[in-house]
Amino acid sequence: MSEIPGIPGVFTPEQCLQTAESIAAIQEASGAIPWSEGGHTDPWDHIENAMALTVAGLLEPARAAFEWSRRTQRPDGTWPIQVRNGVIEDPNSDSNFCAYVATGVWHHVLVTGDRRFAEAMWPVVAKAIDFVLELQFSTGEIAWARSPSGISEEALLTGCASIHHSIRCALALADFIEASQPEWEVAVGRLGHAIAEHPESFVVKDRWSMEWYYPVLGGALRGSRARARIDERWDDFVVPGLGIRCVDDRPWVTGAETCELVMALEAIGDRTRAHEQFAAMHHLREDDGSYWTGLVYADGKRWPVERTTWTGAAVILAADALTSTTAGAGIFRGTGLPRGLEGDYDCECAASGR
Repeated sequence: MSEIPGIPGVFTPEQCLQTAESIAAIQEASGAIPWSEGGHTDPWDHIENAMALTVAGLLEPARAAFEWSRRTQRPDGTWPIQVRNGVIEDPNSDSNFCAYVATGVWHHVLVTGDRRFAEAMWPVVAKAIDFVLELQFSTGEIAWARSPSGISEEALLTGCASIHHSIRCALALADFIEASQPEWEVAVGRLGHAIAEHPESFVVKDRWSMEWYYPVLGGALRGSRARARIDERWDDFVVPGLGIRCVDDRPWVTGAETCELVMALEAIGDRTRAHEQFAAMHHLREDDGSYWTGLVYADGKRWPVERTTWTGAAVILAADALTSTTAGAGIFRGTGLPRGLEGDYDCECAASGR
């Protein structure tokens, strides 16, 4: 891969590489990529970091990260929610965290074209998605977690929107290696229907900006419905010149959420606002290429006082989406991703009495 994303006047290819190197510098010998130096690792942000390394051409640390995921996956297809220095701090299983490996693997395949990698990681992805679908309710939504006490009765819209995208990536990988998964096609169609048509199925967390844009970022909403959703709460979350609030009732903007919104906007063709938001969040950049998590703009203080790997990763992925530099740039547009078996699942639910 010869090119690295860059946006003139905002984020040069050299700065992109510097940010990727700041992520790689935090990677542990095991391949795990924690939030920050000495911090914990979770399986979702770990994969996000691996994707950013891939975009920047740091393929060796990216592969080490995927190898960590392969090696540490439990027999049931899961990973612990939180690990620190190889010690499990939260052994429970988050469905979204486990599904995201499919997005990372498919992204790496898109960028590198490496079939051997795809075949090696396929069993990991298959086990993870099979676990996630064990948590799907008959109405389509997916429980957010499983613990020794059982499966949660709650489904989260943000997590399910991310899972929707991950299953589509898993289906693309299945097609690539010619391993048909018809049950996944039904499951993702049912999940997409729940997200688009039945918001009442999910626990309400609408203070959070992720709840706002993730149905768009994950691809369950497109076209006029996606644009209407973004416009509806734009003023609740967007702080001109600074990025977006993490929650709607606090004077706190965060970089990763802003960059995810950038990718959601880019996915629906709203490129002017996408570029504006990407430029707005760069007050969080540090001289070494890392990014502070957020800023409390009411008093000008960085909070939390940490520079997180996954914030830098979101910046890199957003830059790639805006510039279409790598072959993985369209992953959040849904370019080439199967949509599964879409249909009127309400008729089926009514027939079953639920």
